[in-house]
Amino acid sequence: MGDIAPVAVVTGASRGAGQGIATALAGRGWRVYGTGRTVADAPAWGTGVRVDHRDDDAVGALFERVGAEAGRLDLLVNNAAVISDDLVSPKPFWEKPRALADVLDVGLRSAYIASWHAAPLLTAQQRGLVVFTSSPGSVCYMHGPAYGAQKAGVDKMAADMAVDFRGTGVSAVSIWMGILLTDKLRSAFDGSPEALAAFAEQAETPEFTGHVIDALFRDPELDDVSGHTLIAAELATRYGITDEGGRTPPSHRQMLGAPREPSPVIIR
Repeated sequence: MGDIAPVAVVTGASRGAGQGIATALAGRGWRVYGTGRTVADAPAWGTGVRVDHRDDDAVGALFERVGAEAGRLDLLVNNAAVISDDLVSPKPFWEKPRALADVLDVGLRSAYIASWHAAPLLTAQQRGLVVFTSSPGSVCYMHGPAYGAQKAGVDKMAADMAVDFRGTGVSAVSIWMGILLTDKLRSAFDGSPEALAAFAEQAETPEFTGHVIDALFRDPELDDVSGHTLIAAELATRYGITDEGGRTPPSHRQMLGAPREPSPVIIR
């Protein structure tokens, strides 16, 4: 890439994980385009683009803009998802709002559409990466069937896109994030700094995943893990990355389950 800044698109970058990932990538020299329905016109991390990921044409226009302005695309982070406050309710799925199924549209289908539009730009480079943000909810019960299906879906999408990308220089992976220390979660500990500090030992800042993605992209052996679902905390250990305050977030593999390995058998 020489002195040219690599270009990333991060979907769902107006808050939470997406905002943290975009911020971390910008801090490591990336030119970042971030999407959101309410994203600021001039966010600190780069170029904010208002996009409703239910609108396929608006998504297409985003990537046309990236191609016209930046002339390249090196990284797509599929993070946009419709997340309801009712998600964490302990009720069974039929007693929760029907709208929780929207994550199968903005979260699963939207990731496919963004990748479809991004692929021509990515394959035009000698190296590219598609990342899906995911969680152990793809293999264990977590927040109900719609959430689990979405996470399992993006893990499988990464595996299958890796097959189609083979030989192009583009890799695809899904990354399990841990418990995220978002602004919303931190606010739940207002007035209890000691409780927050204790909780933080088991959690990750939203920026943590962005630093991991940057290191993964620059790994000369990136292609070896294309198609795999990876755990951010384990990648951080591999690359010597620590989180805020020098913390080392734990992998929850033993407690929540291991990622499924893609089958070596390919039928096309």
